[in-house]
Amino acid sequence: MNGEWIGFAAATLTTLSFVPQAIKTIRSKDTSGISAGMYAMFTVGVALWLGYGLYLDSWPMIISNIITFILSATILGMKLRFG
Repeated sequence: MNGEWIGFAAATLTTLSFVPQAIKTIRSKDTSGISAGMYAMFTVGVALWLGYGLYLDSWPMIISNIITFILSATILGMKLRFG
């Protein structure tokens, strides 16, 4: 088994685990239980992981972090807009 498949499995599971909460937040627009500071740090961290994945040319890191960045940036934007 190629180590890249372990990366794909890990990236798939961690990204998919984030999706239900993101969908719930986007649909309800309820961000009252979300910390803006935490989401800001998380979103910047995901962007850095994406950059690192690009540097390593690691597709599991690139794909999963693009998806997670879009979702987390959307939630952060909603938190900043709707409070």
